[in-house]
Amino acid sequence: GFYKEAITLYSQRHSASLLPNKFTFPPLVKACAKLKSPPHGQMMHAHLIKIGFLVDIYIATALTDMYMKVNLLNDALKMFDQMPDRNMASLNAAISGFWRNGYCREALSVFKDVHIGIFRPNSVTIASVLPACRSVEHGLQIHCWAIKLGVEKDIYVATSLVTTYSNCKEMVLATKVFGEMDHKNVVSYNAFVTGLIQNGIPCVVLSVFKEMRVCLNEKPDAVTLVSVISACACLVYMQFGRQVHGFVVKIDKQFDTMVGTALVDMYSKCGCWQRAYDVFKELNGCRNLITWNSMIAGMMLNGQSDISVELFKQLEYEGLEPDSATWNSMISGFAHLGKGFDAFKWFEKMQLAGVVPSLKCITSLLPACSDLSALDCGKEIHGHAIRTTISNDEVIVTALIDMYMKCGCSSWARRIFDHFETKPDDPAFWNAMIYGYGRNGDSESAFEIFFHMKERNVEPNSVTFIGILSVCSRTGQVDEGWEAFKSMSEDYCLEPNSEHFGCMIDLLGRFGRLNEARELIQAMTDPPASVYSSLLGACRSHLDPELGEEIAIKLSNLEPQNPTPFVILSNIYAGLERWSDVERIRQKIDNIGLTKLSGFSSVE
Repeated sequence: GFYKEAITLYSQRHSASLLPNKFTFPPLVKACAKLKSPPHGQMMHAHLIKIGFLVDIYIATALTDMYMKVNLLNDALKMFDQMPDRNMASLNAAISGFWRNGYCREALSVFKDVHIGIFRPNSVTIASVLPACRSVEHGLQIHCWAIKLGVEKDIYVATSLVTTYSNCKEMVLATKVFGEMDHKNVVSYNAFVTGLIQNGIPCVVLSVFKEMRVCLNEKPDAVTLVSVISACACLVYMQFGRQVHGFVVKIDKQFDTMVGTALVDMYSKCGCWQRAYDVFKELNGCRNLITWNSMIAGMMLNGQSDISVELFKQLEYEGLEPDSATWNSMISGFAHLGKGFDAFKWFEKMQLAGVVPSLKCITSLLPACSDLSALDCGKEIHGHAIRTTISNDEVIVTALIDMYMKCGCSSWARRIFDHFETKPDDPAFWNAMIYGYGRNGDSESAFEIFFHMKERNVEPNSVTFIGILSVCSRTGQVDEGWEAFKSMSEDYCLEPNSEHFGCMIDLLGRFGRLNEARELIQAMTDPPASVYSSLLGACRSHLDPELGEEIAIKLSNLEPQNPTPFVILSNIYAGLERWSDVERIRQKIDNIGLTKLSGFSSVE
């Protein structure tokens, strides 16, 4: 790893007129590649031409590999083309170099030339070409070649297969390859757990980590620990995260920047911002900008905006330059906390600092416009999106539709929606229109969008049906509501959740179909208090004391300290002028020891 020292040593040796041989140069060229230093590599190349060693195939291969790794593709290709002879190592260098520089098709083309030519691919060839596979079909073809060559269980090949299948979202195949490996090392475990995280399966990561601790003599490295800590953050599993933190301290990795940053993120997402801040302070001297960004975002996530502002100032005092992610954390943080004015203030600061707003930044500002009913600000952001050619991005468009709908400008939202000739398949795009029309009382247009969505074969999700059921509830379309509710499970295999049941119960209750609402609650496995509250409100509207008393008792069992159900029941009896029952319910409130909260007025 002392690459500069290696080059310096050769320089001194060369000055002393000690003659090199062909084995001297491949390690030196590799040192230039590791230093990511094109000038060093080019000087070495010139020196090799001068002293006549360039014809050696191993030196020429090392130079090709070096140029590929410092992203000088044209120089690498010239070197490769000038080789008088090639061997398997030089072809492997070309294959891996192509995909590293983003030329995956070319890498596969070189591999094709290898296996139809005079050379027989080896395990290094297979491991080199697998990262170039951007589709599962290509991955399977190379996997078949590995089996034909008998190298499919080679640790490097198998690890590359796990990574390739994970990148293609084929975790079943990745798991199969990983399970069939005879020998595993830290790198192969890292490839598997990284794939699990990328594909949204964090719960498996923890059991794989436990297996690794038992089966492997090697210690986990920083990549392993970051993946496991990230899984704990995704699962909000702080207990396991703290155990991993203890293990990190035990193996003396607590000052590793990557690991420390992951711990800050994990504690923040688990709601323990004080512990995150302690880890952040312990990293003093080992922090980078990503660590600072993680801490600022974590404070915002936990509602500590004042500390985030202080951290932003400290970051600048330490000589670090806030990047786009830093500004995004501040702006989106304030927007999510409902502090729209502060979000816009920081947006203006970012523009004055000359930082170009990112897509995420623009998207997070639009809900702030909705919350503040700041239509003019929303239009300005829309104008900025058009000028910077991001106005056709699906996320931006969805946020713009939502903003215009919340500001009451459904015609503007519709104009944006109609602008898309080929509508996105993402249901969020359609849901913004359905919710918006529902909010603005235009049920006919909401159903029009819903039917249009089905015509385009866009699969509705559970959020779509909450929007439709809410529209039905506002407009009294009970039959349409029942039809939508039933179609969830019958047509789309979606299991209704408490929100869907709540919408239906609210719809039935509003229009006097109280017995149907009660039967629907009885069909729920574990009804929450909110659905009972909705039905009790309907009982008050329709003055149904018998059902009201039944629901009030169930609610009091769920929320023993809440006097509201009995207060509502008392009001139902008062509406019917059944004063003895009013007195009985009020006496019951006193006997249980509940205190009715007094009403109060507030003048701003």
